[in-house]
Amino acid sequence: MKLSKIIPLLLLCVQTAFTGQLQVVATYGYIGDIVQRIGKGRVEVVVLARGDYNPHIIIPKPSYIAKVRRADLLVINGGQLEIGWLPQIIKQANNGVVQPGERGFLDLSMHVHLIDVPTSVSRELGDVHPEGNPHFFMNPDNIPVVAKAITERLSELDPDNQAFYEANNKELYALWQKNMKVWEEKLKPFKGEKVIEYHKIFDYFLNRFGFIIAGTIEPLPGIPPTTKHIADVEKLIEREKVKFIFQDVYNPQDASSYLSKRLNVKLIVLPHDVGAVKEADNVFSVFDEIIRRITQ
Repeated sequence: MKLSKIIPLLLLCVQTAFTGQLQVVATYGYIGDIVQRIGKGRVEVVVLARGDYNPHIIIPKPSYIAKVRRADLLVINGGQLEIGWLPQIIKQANNGVVQPGERGFLDLSMHVHLIDVPTSVSRELGDVHPEGNPHFFMNPDNIPVVAKAITERLSELDPDNQAFYEANNKELYALWQKNMKVWEEKLKPFKGEKVIEYHKIFDYFLNRFGFIIAGTIEPLPGIPPTTKHIADVEKLIEREKVKFIFQDVYNPQDASSYLSKRLNVKLIVLPHDVGAVKEADNVFSVFDEIIRRITQ
């Protein structure tokens, strides 16, 4: 083939690669949904963790390595929520673009305020996150914050489409604020109600809407309850007149069910991410479903 024909073909290949979709890997479903809403057709999004799994304990698959290897952007929850499974995947993927500190790596926890930051860290305290409670997604006020961070990073990687990303983020923000008004109105009658959680995954949500967290069924984060602790929680529920027991989808429900039946306290299983239950198939419906289950 003549050189005059080869050069235009090479230029076409370069242009196609440059104008193609950004390959984005998200660690959790809520992240993937937000990225897709902002990037729309300009991005191809892959989510690693299933929504109904324990977000702390994800079993890495070889396919995860291949996905990260091809990524232009890796977006993580952060706050060390992925510490038990993601670092090895990043290492084996050997993709310099998505290494921590690079433009292709985005840690959303760096853009929000984390609660429950421990003053000391010890295995005796259970599965404590040294940077604070990493489940900040459960505060709906944090969604526009992380959406803005994602918008800025997509714009940085693909500056020609910055206006497109910003317009989509503006649309998402307006719709989110409209839904926030509905959620706040529905939860007004529950402000001040005392609740028990199995694991401290819903703290951000409960604090945001004025619930009072009386305690947890886990004696320490990640540690299953003993018979003695369950007896102590039973006394606590009676003493504090606890209204609800909130349970996640992935931890055992034996202790929660026992306490609910014994004390006639309503047990509610709540989604913690997109895909945690079939009704929570996007970032909006996660909160729709949480509030529906509480208020029904």
